[in-house]
Amino acid sequence: MGQTPSRLVRAMDRLRGRPIDYAIDDHRARLAAIAALEPELLALSDEGIAERAGRLRQRVVAGQPLEIVVTEAFALARDAARRALGQRPFDEQILAGLALHEGQVAELSTGEGKTLAATAPAFLNALGGHGVHVLTFNDYLARRDAAWMRPVYRLLGIGVGFVQEGLEVEARRLAYAAHVTYATAKEAGFDYLRDGLRLEPAGLVQRPFHFAIVDEADSILIDEARIPLVIAGETAGTAAGLERLAALARGLRPGVDFDTDEYGHNIALTEAGTARVESLLGCGPLYSTRNLTLHAHVRNALHAQHLLKRDVDYIVRAGKVELVDDFTGRVADRRRWPDGLHAALEAKEGVRQQPEGQILGSIALQHYLGLYPKLAGMTATAEPAAEELHDFYGLRVAIVPTHRPIIRVDHDDVVFTHKAAKLGALVGEIARVHATGRPILVGTASVGESEELLAALGAAGVPGQVLNARNDEHEARVIEAAGALGAVTISTNMAGRGTDIRLGGPHETERSRVVSLGGLYVIGTNRHESRRIDRQLRGRAGRQGDPGSTRFFVSLEDDLVRRYGVERLVTTRHLPPRQDGPIDGPLVATEIARAQRIVEAESLEIRRTLYAYSGPVERQRAAISSRRRAVLLATDAQDEVVDGCATRLGELHPGLPEPQAIARRVFLLTLDRAWSDHLAEARDLQEDSHLLAFGGKYPLAEFQRQIGAAFPALVERIEGEAMSAVDALVVGPGGVDWEASGLRGPSATWTYLIGENPFAACGWLNPSHRPQVLFAAVLLPPLFVLQGVALLWKRYRERKDRASRAAE
Repeated sequence: MGQTPSRLVRAMDRLRGRPIDYAIDDHRARLAAIAALEPELLALSDEGIAERAGRLRQRVVAGQPLEIVVTEAFALARDAARRALGQRPFDEQILAGLALHEGQVAELSTGEGKTLAATAPAFLNALGGHGVHVLTFNDYLARRDAAWMRPVYRLLGIGVGFVQEGLEVEARRLAYAAHVTYATAKEAGFDYLRDGLRLEPAGLVQRPFHFAIVDEADSILIDEARIPLVIAGETAGTAAGLERLAALARGLRPGVDFDTDEYGHNIALTEAGTARVESLLGCGPLYSTRNLTLHAHVRNALHAQHLLKRDVDYIVRAGKVELVDDFTGRVADRRRWPDGLHAALEAKEGVRQQPEGQILGSIALQHYLGLYPKLAGMTATAEPAAEELHDFYGLRVAIVPTHRPIIRVDHDDVVFTHKAAKLGALVGEIARVHATGRPILVGTASVGESEELLAALGAAGVPGQVLNARNDEHEARVIEAAGALGAVTISTNMAGRGTDIRLGGPHETERSRVVSLGGLYVIGTNRHESRRIDRQLRGRAGRQGDPGSTRFFVSLEDDLVRRYGVERLVTTRHLPPRQDGPIDGPLVATEIARAQRIVEAESLEIRRTLYAYSGPVERQRAAISSRRRAVLLATDAQDEVVDGCATRLGELHPGLPEPQAIARRVFLLTLDRAWSDHLAEARDLQEDSHLLAFGGKYPLAEFQRQIGAAFPALVERIEGEAMSAVDALVVGPGGVDWEASGLRGPSATWTYLIGENPFAACGWLNPSHRPQVLFAAVLLPPLFVLQGVALLWKRYRERKDRASRAAE
């Protein structure tokens, strides 16, 4: 066994009521029982193992509870892994698997073998014939892990499938029909949304949900959980003239034509800037009602031009603007910024605008994962997020001891007064260590920073490889060589989670030499807003008892430090003037760590607020989805509306074949259109609710009241419009002409994620800025108040337009 937390730590956790368990304490007896079966299983042939697994499956299908067969199932899975892979799961991996089976988040240190640990609980929970989903961090891992673990499952008589972007519908259906399916959480969520628009039961690809194991659980369940997954359909055209507005924004002068807040999150025209825009566009008063749309486009052009940074917030590749995920450093697949901002960014960069479309369905990952009756997760960094995992998902964290003691050395931060001094010190440190032959991994904060450091090292005669969102197709090759003698690898957060860097690289003979040099040396060039990301970067070194060391180089000009004013927290006596050497004393590093804790607390409050906003809509979505599925599958033959529509069809068109099926299709298409309009109204209400703060009302309470009142009207509207649609059906010799009847479904749909508005941190949702609402209500310039009134008028007109379309 490896290291376990001290009794004092465990006692303090219990005293504080933290939702944390220590797996070895709870499962020692079961672990011994699993080990006791080993000699018996060793004596069997492969066919004998398969036969015994088959008998176990029959018992579970016949109704035997899983808790009775846990020991035997885990012993079989361990033996199958030994036979199929030559890898006998360690006791610690078995402990992690037991925690997963019990619906916990298992914290295993990096390098402890999470992929193998998940096979036993997946096998056990698949015995009854229900699907088990293993939700991975990216498509590559879904494909790799399914192929890697397939021999284990095959020996146990369990089928395995995987889902990735681009897979055809039938291949998806077969993958979900397998006992165990590997997929990303996003792709599985997108399939759920697509199934929510199917018009025939045969089109469904997913089975009812049963059990999900979430890999990199803290990232998926927390960092990405609030990001909505979206399915959209075509709309008429895109906004015109955005290229002209992009050129206009480029010519506006900071401090003269526009101002930004101190965090660089928000931007607004000055009086002089407003006059200049009105003159250049010849549009008259920019804030007039007729210019509402133009004003929104101008603001987006300003945001795109002056606040969003190329090679930091996004990259341009293959003629497309691609967002860079803050947490992973990777391209965020199919993610778009909302409300026209992405189109403005495309205009800024002169690339073809991608369609945004009308949102037909949406669900946040947090709510999608909540659909699984049983949920579990695994990650190396669960403990810092234990309270949030419990509050949002009801999941406890199980701390699993390491197989071998961790001997990695984590050095104190080195802090500099400015970035240039930090860069010089980084180059010097890397050159010094590189001369010894020891491999180095450098984690940077952005694409631009990684390439700047590579250039500086090249000028110093130090060769290196870079891994970032721009060249992510080379990830496997770069990571494979990152642990080799003399390797210098510079990476964004791409190398900070889910990557296994082997000492010696592809040459096993060099491993002992690298070990003698101290193992992998990991350098971080910035502290991140989440300590979990820093811990993931450190975790690339010192895996499975290997040696290694880590160190962070930080400057007072780094984004985290400047954005949260860390230098203002330090007295002048402890803050030296600009200098090339590091700052002596630990106080600055202590304040940076405090800033991280503050940011994490604020982020948690934002997630709580957003969850409170999304909760009522999610409950409404669940009710609509349940009724839709019942109608689709005809599980409720007494649906009054569908039956009424079928009866009316028989009256209007006697002899029309299959009136019930036609009525069902009419109802589904009507429901889909009405729900899409309801989602747009919910978004409008959420945005409008923030303006209610000026009237002394609590925005969240008002939103919940208004969206709650809108739902009964939605249900009534669906039922009325379905009957009206039956009356308006165009029926010819060939049957119903759906196109002429105005009931054609979308000819094209696509999925994407709504990236977080990069300026929302300073918006009304941020709990830390609630005092500003009172301040703004007293001192806000009349111009902004007029903008608020104009926004409300715009929302009113949009709703009127939707109502008119519905009436037509």
